[in-house]
Amino acid sequence: MLYDSQNIFAKILRREIPCTPIFENDHVLAFADIHPKAPVHILIIPKGAYINAHDFYAQASADEIVEFHKAIAVIIEKHDLQKTGFRLIANTGVNGGQEVPHYHVHLLGGKYLGPIISDPHA
Repeated sequence: MLYDSQNIFAKILRREIPCTPIFENDHVLAFADIHPKAPVHILIIPKGAYINAHDFYAQASADEIVEFHKAIAVIIEKHDLQKTGFRLIANTGVNGGQEVPHYHVHLLGGKYLGPIISDPHA
C-alpha cells in the first residue's frame, strides 16, 4: 500500500487544513480531535509519511520513534492524565477501524472510559 499524500492528516501537516495544535516538534504534531469522545481527545501524528503503526515501526528512524513517544509523555503530563488514567489507541487497518491512512494515536482521558471494547457476543 502506498501512502496517500491527500489524506486529511497530510493536509493538516501542510497547513492546508487548520487544526488546534497542542504540541509540535520536528517529528510530531498533536491536535484536538474535532469529534471528541472524551473530555480530552488528542490526535498525535508523526510528521513523516507513515500509513499505520506497522509502517511507522518498520520504517521510521530511531529519532522519529523516540520523539513520538516522548511527545506522548509530555502531552499526558500537560493534561495531568498520569494521575487519573487515560487510553492510548492506535487503530490499524480495516479490522482495527483505522479511518485515516496516516499513522496516529488517540489519547483519551478526563473521565472513566469504560471497557476497552464492547462484548463481541452481546
